[in-house]
Amino acid sequence: MPQAVIVDYEAGNLKSVQRACHEVGLDAEIVADPERVATAERVIFPGVGAAGSAMRSITRRGLDDALRQAFARGTPILGICLGLQISLDHSEESDTDTLGLMAGEVCRFALDDPALKVPHMGWNEVRPVRAHPVLEGIEPGDEFYFVHAYYPKPRDEACVYAVAEYERPFACAVGMGNYFATQFHPEKSGRVGLRLIQRFAEWNGTC
Repeated sequence: MPQAVIVDYEAGNLKSVQRACHEVGLDAEIVADPERVATAERVIFPGVGAAGSAMRSITRRGLDDALRQAFARGTPILGICLGLQISLDHSEESDTDTLGLMAGEVCRFALDDPALKVPHMGWNEVRPVRAHPVLEGIEPGDEFYFVHAYYPKPRDEACVYAVAEYERPFACAVGMGNYFATQFHPEKSGRVGLRLIQRFAEWNGTC
């Protein structure tokens, strides 16, 4: 059975991620020890909450360097929601410098339609724009669950693997090398979400 660690930095939602992993046969342990994260077979980096407090918690626990080490080692890493956002260079949320695993920034939705609310919450179609092993099997019309006020803008468009639309298109799945991340919550997205986690469990970190 493949094994993974789920990074615990006091950002919630960890048990639902763990249950989804176990559902697809991925042995996943919730871990706050930076050494365990740095040397893990594969890493899941989820989270909900605010970028500023998340970065303070990660830095205090020494998980910032552990995540950079895992990335440098070529460990397959799956970021989810806040885990994706704080993997880029900078977030507009509280003007926060983040981990810098991928070049880019995180921006708040600025919408023209007053009927659309921020945060964006609910089910939304995800449209792959280039192939990736973790997205294999996603079909037109497949929807995933979102809860977010901010979205990622990688510097390199080649890092964008899927988009969704909330008034206008935005990146909702990004990746580079052994790192792949989603703005949506696969652990809350039923059958299609479990299938994505299953693909991550099988992924060797290359694309």
